[in-house]
Amino acid sequence: MVLDKALLAASRMPRLRRAVVGNRATRAVVDRFVAGEKLDDALAAVRALTGRGLAVTLDHLGEDVTDRAEALRSRDAYLAALEAVAPLELGRRVEVSVKLSAFGQALPDGHDLALELVRPVVEAASAQGTTVTLDMEDSRTVDSTLAVLAELRRDHPATGAVLQAMLHRTEGDAKALATEGSRVRLVKGAYREPAAVAHQGKRAVDEAYLRCLEILMTGPGYPMVGSHDPEMVTHARRLALANGRKPDSWEIQMLYGIRPDEQRRLSANGFQVRVYTPYGIDWYGYFMRRLAERPANLRFFLRSLATKG
Repeated sequence: MVLDKALLAASRMPRLRRAVVGNRATRAVVDRFVAGEKLDDALAAVRALTGRGLAVTLDHLGEDVTDRAEALRSRDAYLAALEAVAPLELGRRVEVSVKLSAFGQALPDGHDLALELVRPVVEAASAQGTTVTLDMEDSRTVDSTLAVLAELRRDHPATGAVLQAMLHRTEGDAKALATEGSRVRLVKGAYREPAAVAHQGKRAVDEAYLRCLEILMTGPGYPMVGSHDPEMVTHARRLALANGRKPDSWEIQMLYGIRPDEQRRLSANGFQVRVYTPYGIDWYGYFMRRLAERPANLRFFLRSLATKG
């Protein structure tokens, strides 16, 4: 837990960021978790993953932008990604995930700006038969993100939400979002949060995840089970069976580069599996959160650095 907190804190330290990003050995390790820095890299990953029977959600990396110009670049990057994916005619097998902080959510007029800039991305996705999921960030952004979601769903009801089980409020949010056709990705949470707003410790977070998962699985929505934890995935499968869910009424989501053999095994056994596939040059914050989530990731990183050295 102490190490997790240190890594999550490090994800927002500019000096450490410069040191890590400038290390050539780091770049080699990042390739495990990030599809590449360019759109062409992302498209290559899409072709490879869908060719193996997996679905994809593309994430153009970037968050916590500090000016409107950066937010505009985030919008344009997603529009370019959707335009590039369209000729593949994969429909909802390829969707996109966005962080509203990349669309200016933290700026003085951030809520309205993020809604303004993300709307054309949602419209473009709908026009080509796919959709957008709004990633959830730290607890201070939840109300704004859910409000943006509600506005977008007026015209684009398939817009997806993400809930973090670690937050105390999430059971209530899960009940509110467990409605007909509502697409909700449930994750444990990868941000450093105080005890006042979040469960602390693996056991408490796991228990909260299971409670929220049951709410979503027993409701009429479309649950997206964001987990690499075999216990959580097994429990999701049991809940789906107990609630008479058809295979196309829910899905499992895992991160690019984590348990790829299991992703393919689950897909081969008839489960819908979607791979969260990040790309872009602004990979530092994402990468540090992946290290914090699992000790195995950190060991892999340190071992690789030692080898490169």
